[in-house]
Parts: sequence; C-alpha cells; structure tokens
Amino acid sequence: MAKIRDALVEFNPWWKGEFSLHYREREAYFEIQKFVHMPQMVALTGLRRVGKTTLMLKMAEDAMRRDLDPKDIVYFSFDEFRQSQIRELLSEYERLMERDLSGGMRLILLDEIQKLEHWEDQLKAVYDRYRKNLKIVISGSESLFIRKGSKETLAGRLFEFKIEPLSFGEYLAFKGIKYKPIGLYEKELAGLFDEFTLSQGFPELVGVEEKSIVKKYLRESIVEKVVFRDLPGLLGIRNVSSLESLLNILMEEPGQLIEISELAKELAISRQTLSNYLSYLEQSFLVRKLYNYSTGRRRVERKLKKYYPAIISVDLLFRDDEISKSRVLEWITVGHLKAHFFWRDPYKNEVDVVLTDRKPVPVEVKYGKIDFAGLQAFMRKFKIEKGYVVSLDREETRKVNGKTVSVLPAYKFLLTETGNIRS
Repeated sequence: MAKIRDALVEFNPWWKGEFSLHYREREAYFEIQKFVHMPQMVALTGLRRVGKTTLMLKMAEDAMRRDLDPKDIVYFSFDEFRQSQIRELLSEYERLMERDLSGGMRLILLDEIQKLEHWEDQLKAVYDRYRKNLKIVISGSESLFIRKGSKETLAGRLFEFKIEPLSFGEYLAFKGIKYKPIGLYEKELAGLFDEFTLSQGFPELVGVEEKSIVKKYLRESIVEKVVFRDLPGLLGIRNVSSLESLLNILMEEPGQLIEISELAKELAISRQTLSNYLSYLEQSFLVRKLYNYSTGRRRVERKLKKYYPAIISVDLLFRDDEISKSRVLEWITVGHLKAHFFWRDPYKNEVDVVLTDRKPVPVEVKYGKIDFAGLQAFMRKFKIEKGYVVSLDREETRKVNGKTVSVLPAYKFLLTETGNIRS
C-alpha cells in the first residue's frame, strides 16, 4: 500500500500546488467534452503514445479551472501496478486525503486500466456504488474489450472514444504553424507534409527527422511493447515470432489484399491462428482493416480485405523509388481518412478508399501517372457524380464522361476536403 500511496502523490502534483500542462488542441477533445457532464464513464482507447494520457490530464486541468478542488481529482496509471485493485487504490486515496468518496463530486482518471485482471468487474462495482459522486475516465492502449465477453459487463455504463494519431492539421498546430490562406503557403505545406509523414502522427516525433531516432522510437516505444508484452499478457499468445513476422510483412507492404490460406502457409501457421492474429493486431490498433465496398453487408464480409498498419516500416519511408513513395502516400491517406472501405471489382478496377458517411465518395491515391479507370468504373456502377484523386503535387478539376473528378495534392486534400466530404 505504501507504493500506491507514493505513486498517488507522484501522479497528482496538483495536490501540492500549481499544475501546468503543455497542451496542443486535439480534434478528439472537442467531442469528448460533450460527454464529460453525462453520468456514464468515458473510455479513451488507441495506440500507445498517441496522447491519451495528455487528454486525461487536460480533463484534470479543465476541471480545476471549473473550480473543482484539485484534491478531488485523482489520476493513476496501472502500467506498473498490474497486481493492484481499483477499490484498493480508492481506499488509499481516502486515507491519504482524509476524504469519503460518498460525499461530494470527484474526477477519477484511471490510465492503462486493461493491465488489471478482471478490471471490468472491478470498475462496474465501483461505478454502481459511487456513480452519483464520481466521474470516471479510463484509458487503454488497445481495445479495452479485446477479451471475449468483457464489453457486456459495462453495457450502458460507458462511452468509448478512439484517439487517433495526429492529423496533418493537428501536426501543424503542434508546430505552431498557421497555414491559411492555403494558396499562400503551398510550397511550405508540401515540405511540412513530408515532415508529417516521417512522424507517422505521433506527438513525440513532431519535428524529428533523423531516421535512426524515428526507427528506434517506433520499434521500442510501440511495436515491441504491444507485440511482446501487451498482447501476450492479455491473450496468452505463445508464438510471438509469427505475430511479429505478420506485422513486419504488413509494415513493409501496406494495403495488401490478404488471402488467408496463402499467408498462413507462408508463416507456417494455421488459417485460424492467422485470422486470430490479424484480429488481435486490429484490436490493438496496430492494423486497420478495409472491407471491399458493396451495398450488401453479406457480400462485404465474404470478399477479400485489405490491411494497413498504423506504423509503416521506417526503411520504406526513406526509400526514393516510386513504388515505395506511392505506398507511403496511399498509407498516410488511408490512415488520415480513417477509412473502412476500398473497392475492387472482378475486372480488377479498383478505388483505394470509399468514404460512406452519407453516400459513397470514391478517393483514389496516385503518386505518379494519373488515370481515372477505377474511379470511372465505381462512379458508373454506383451512380456517383463526384470523385477525388489524391496526388503528390497536381491540382485540377476534370469532367470524365459527365462526372466530376477533383485532383488535389495530398496536403491540400487532407486540410480542406475531408471535412467537406464528411459534412
């Protein structure tokens, strides 16, 4: 208990005095704020190092600005306290601060909660007992519900938000760069987009361009901790080398159409094991799965799927050949758009991304030569009037068989058009 007490004091500097947080605006925070006053718990999930802890501390800072007593705000990370209990932690807080959780209102921030055994049952018991007195916020570096059946325990008690890596706009804000009007800063934005790609959207890599630093950071701070520690600990995975090999394949060749039987044979594992590993990587946010778009859900599920890693090979980032640069541009666009669908027909016409917030919007990514065959086929089949091509540096609007195709440089598309499309 002494260790928990010491950690509580260390984790909560605002109990002793002033607290100042270096914070840059995140798009997700505006959405999260809408739910702070609801009785349900708030859960932040997402890949390691994307800024979940900073968002929790921002909630603490904002609560203090709203005149909540700093001693009524509790932050705790379970990353090094895997054998602890939530109730044990709260009891130690009550003793330390000489306060009763049953009286008044408190903000409880529980980081890396998935490290605890049976955290769902523990949290449910605390929430049901103190729901009128505690606003609880939790976080996890992979899906909190990666273990079968865990979601049902907290049904109706929790709102979940996935925190993504930085968008290009957020990256510019982190660097303190103003970019409007865009037409005035086109050359600068093209260079900054290359820097943004090197960071892969991680706040701590903003402004870092040294290959060895980027490579070591991504490998040791994220990939190894998820593959060698988090997933084996949560799911009891024994064949970690095959899981690592699978991720390395996806990091080297983002956007692969996966044929389960062939890849399972290549990795010398069963089809079921491969399917499980892909699911685990997806739920730990290391991989994004795209379905082949169709108007029928059953057909979507049966078709081949594409897989994009959240992190790509740093070697791929620094290669100069057109194929590598094309893969990088497609990868960064797919991730930025938070895509769920691509499209490919039996004649191998293909569109890289299909956005589906209202009606389908096709987006094709072209690093070099631009052709419209895939877009045309999609727009004709689904009776769509407008599509997009994301290019390296070209900008134009074309009429193709009566349909409108906007060609935009990637930096401009990601800063201006994505919001317009979704709204």
